[in-house]
Amino acid sequence: MRIFTAALATETNTFSPIAIDRRAFEASLYAPPGQHPATPTLCTAPITVGRELAAEQGFTLIEGTATWADPAGLINRDTYESLRDEILDQLRAAMPVDAVVLGLHGAMVAQGYDDPEGDFLGRVRAIVGPGAIVAAELDPHSHLTQRRLAAADVFTVFKEFPHTDFVDRARDLWSIVLRTLRGEVRPVMSVFDCRMIDVFPTSREPMRSFVDRLYALEKADPDLLSLSVIHGFMAADVPEMGTRVLVVTNNDRAKGEALAETLGMELFALRGTFMAPVADVTTALDMAVAETSYPVVIADMWDNPGGGTAGDATIILDDLIRRRATGVAVGTVWDPIAVQICFAAGEGAFIPLRFGAKSAPLTGSPVDARVEVVRLVRGAEQRFGDSFVPMGDCALIRFDGIEVILNSTRAQSFDPSLFSMMGIDPTTRQVLLIKSTNHFYASFAKIASRIIYCSAGRPYPNKPAETPYTKVRRTIWPIIDNPFAN
Repeated sequence: MRIFTAALATETNTFSPIAIDRRAFEASLYAPPGQHPATPTLCTAPITVGRELAAEQGFTLIEGTATWADPAGLINRDTYESLRDEILDQLRAAMPVDAVVLGLHGAMVAQGYDDPEGDFLGRVRAIVGPGAIVAAELDPHSHLTQRRLAAADVFTVFKEFPHTDFVDRARDLWSIVLRTLRGEVRPVMSVFDCRMIDVFPTSREPMRSFVDRLYALEKADPDLLSLSVIHGFMAADVPEMGTRVLVVTNNDRAKGEALAETLGMELFALRGTFMAPVADVTTALDMAVAETSYPVVIADMWDNPGGGTAGDATIILDDLIRRRATGVAVGTVWDPIAVQICFAAGEGAFIPLRFGAKSAPLTGSPVDARVEVVRLVRGAEQRFGDSFVPMGDCALIRFDGIEVILNSTRAQSFDPSLFSMMGIDPTTRQVLLIKSTNHFYASFAKIASRIIYCSAGRPYPNKPAETPYTKVRRTIWPIIDNPFAN
């Protein structure tokens, strides 16, 4: 067997002011054929898992380029087309192949392309023809378009949010592909459109039990090859945005369609109940200062670089400064210019510094302080499950009992290692202010005395009923109350 694998991924917030070009991919991950590191990133686990299986089973694995950019705004058209064509040329050179196994995200949008993954998969299909298997792993915060379904044979999707299972779902994908090539199964995808926009953390009920049920159904019925929920990505103004249920059966479309509809209507009945309680800034900080055990984790959930924002909002930090709070560590504030100034000053320097709130309105005001440059780290990384996430050059500054990590490559707060790599023991601080919607939960819950989700400002379009969409259909909840009524 000859199998080609590659990855082309990012998540696009079409409302973000931060445009993406090739430099953004190179800053996060750009690995030419054969140069992908041994550890996977969020959307490249099909490559590392494929290597393991090829070594065990003796098939030929041909690696193409693997590249990922941290979420932001629209991708420059030339950047998307050049990266796409780079991989397509590699696939042509690898022909003939029996299968193509890709790492995608599923929420990419480029200038001139509402559905780049659909475009990419369609071109892959045109090269390999109808006889080869085309398969991909997707992030659930994606768009399951008809164009993608027409081009691919099978998708698997992370079940967990936080996405702690991206390697496991890559293994599921490879299992289905290899079993198909051996003639053991014939995957058929069935989809139900839930006609809703929502957020589905699996770290709490009711989504925890719903996903556990998906695992149980897969285990109990060998003809259910994969069950997934496509959450959708509410910050993307594209026509097919929204929640869907994907059922992959062993050649039983009727069974898949019936189950997808049953599960989808159950999700719809629970709409609006999935998110954890969210506090405003005043309430969040009142709760934090009232705690007597530490650390308290405050998640600045809508200034989340993982959702395409800058990660430089200062609204919560400004209130902490106003309250003269101490024992506070902030991870992180994205400000490449401030990082450069700190590196120029050097460790131990005391300097006047303006940082933060440069990217967009509704994110607060820049902070002006006389700071101590405590630590400087080139090419810093934090952990996220089995992977490492680049943060670029980072500077730790300190002033008035508050420590702030400034980073030059945008990254959400995944893991307490973002503090420890800068010399901070996070368990010794009273308040940890981080920027993430929910990916932080699995790791920070292990050390936190309390976790507070805080809604501060509007850097992210988090109220779909009020978001100024121009392409998203209007017949979807919560834009209308019940799209199934007619």
